[in-house]
Amino acid sequence: MRYYFDTSSLFIRGIFRAASTGISGGIRTVSTLINHTVPAGPDKEGPDKELELAAAGAGIDRDFFGLLTTVPVQQSCILQYDFVTVFITAGIHRGQPVNAGTINIIVYSGEGLGDAALLETIMVATEAKVEALQEMDLMLSGTPADAVIVGCEGEIKHRNAGRLTGPGRSVRESVIHGIPQAIKRFNAPQHSGRASFFIFSRFKGDHWVEWTPEICPYFPCHFPGQVCDFCYCPYYPCVDEKLGEWADSSGSKGGKVWNCARCTLLHEPEIADYLKKYPMVSRAELIRLRDFKKERE
Repeated sequence: MRYYFDTSSLFIRGIFRAASTGISGGIRTVSTLINHTVPAGPDKEGPDKELELAAAGAGIDRDFFGLLTTVPVQQSCILQYDFVTVFITAGIHRGQPVNAGTINIIVYSGEGLGDAALLETIMVATEAKVEALQEMDLMLSGTPADAVIVGCEGEIKHRNAGRLTGPGRSVRESVIHGIPQAIKRFNAPQHSGRASFFIFSRFKGDHWVEWTPEICPYFPCHFPGQVCDFCYCPYYPCVDEKLGEWADSSGSKGGKVWNCARCTLLHEPEIADYLKKYPMVSRAELIRLRDFKKERE
C-alpha cells in the first residue's frame, strides 16, 4: 500500500480486496481507494462522474472504490495501529449538528481479510464512529452521506474481524481516537495544510502519539542532513526485511510489530524529492534510485 495527496484527493494505491458502502460500492478487487473533495452545494456532474474525473486526472482507470466529501482532504487524520491504517475526514460543525457534513472512513489492513471480515470491519468502524460521537456529546450517530471503505492486501489471515479480534480492536481504537481529532481539525480557525498523523505506541504504556515535524524530539534520528517529509512512511508496513524487521511488541498483548527504525530510504533528500515529484513510484524504484546514487558516489 502507498498513499499520496493531490490538491483535492487522497489516493491509496495497491492491489486490494475491498468492500465499500460508497458510490458504486460492493466487494471486489481494486487497485485504488479514493477520498475526493468536492465543493459544497449542488452536484453538477453527479457523484459517479466526479470520482471518474478525479481518477482519470491521476491516470487511474475505473478500477477503484471512491468516496466524496466537502472536507478538504488535507484535513485528514491518518492513524497507524500495527498492521491497520485508518484514514478519516469528518465535517461535523459542533454548533450546527443539523447541517453536519460527511464522515468518511477508509480502513487498510496489511494482513489479508476474508470477505466476511471485510464486512465485519465496516460494522466495527461504524459502531466506533457512533461511540466517538456520543462521547463528544454530539447527539447524532453520523450523517446521511457517511461511508466506509475497507481494503486489505496479502493472503487471508483473518476470517473474522469483530471488535475483540486483532484487526477489529485496531480499527475500533483508531476510529474512536480519530473521529474527535478529525472534527477538531475541521472546526479549527486555521489549518496546517497537511494531514495529521497518529501512531499507536506501546512505549511506556499503550497510548497514541501525534507526529509533527516541528516538535519531533528525535531529530535527526538517522543522520545529519536528513529530511523528514516522509517520517510517517506511506509504504508502512513494507515487510521488506532489507529495510526493516519484525520485532517483539512491548505491549501487554505481545505479538510482533513491523519495526523500520533502521530504514533511512525516505530520509535521503534526493529520494524524498523524487517521491514528492512522482508520488505513484514504487518502493522498488526508489531502492534502485538509491543504489544508483551510491554507485555514482
